[in-house]
Amino acid sequence: MAHISRRELKKDEFRDTLEHGVEVLSTHKKLIWQVGVVVVVAACAVFGWRYYSSHRNARASAAFSAAMKLYAAQVVAPGQSPPPGMLTYPSDTAKYTAAEKAMASVAGQYPHSRYGSMARYYAAVSLDHLGQYPDAVHWLEPMADHGSGQLRALAKFELAHVYDQMGNSAQAVALYQQLASQPTVFVPKPLVLLALGDHYRTHNDARQATKYYQQVKSEFPNTGLADQADQRLEMLGKS
Repeated sequence: MAHISRRELKKDEFRDTLEHGVEVLSTHKKLIWQVGVVVVVAACAVFGWRYYSSHRNARASAAFSAAMKLYAAQVVAPGQSPPPGMLTYPSDTAKYTAAEKAMASVAGQYPHSRYGSMARYYAAVSLDHLGQYPDAVHWLEPMADHGSGQLRALAKFELAHVYDQMGNSAQAVALYQQLASQPTVFVPKPLVLLALGDHYRTHNDARQATKYYQQVKSEFPNTGLADQADQRLEMLGKS
């Protein structure tokens, strides 16, 4: 029986391994090809989605910016000369009617983008200016219940104001108190306290109004809101 050297044995093992690998590749080449196709398709889908999302987000941003130009337009009374190059309207009603329509369009076209969310908020604020409170509530309540971050707090603050305008005092105060206990950057505590003071002042409750105005002055002295609270106290004869 011939003796097989260790070197020859290693060569045979290498050859067997190589042949086995080729056999495996041959047997499973269809599966490997299919997996490769799936990977390529998945990569294309990810790239395509990112490209689509990027362009859709750009369109949403442009549409929101155009709507904001209407919202921020100046109102020029009849007989006044409009500033050159500035978009103007003859009345608040005309301005906020146009802004609400544009914002509602953005919200409808891009409902799941951040621009769509901001458009819903500004559509509600425009409706508030127009005195169309139930329609404003329609926009705001879902945002106040299920929104996120700073926009949710803004929606709650606006909703509290709308509730006040509708005569729903208990709902308004509940939202203001909730916001005061959980302040945010865009809806800070002194702003909410000032709003609470205004609520009670308009309801002829001078004692409660004074309480909140004084709280703004004591907790947030040397601020613009403290100055506003002081002015309101003067109106109440409490300074």
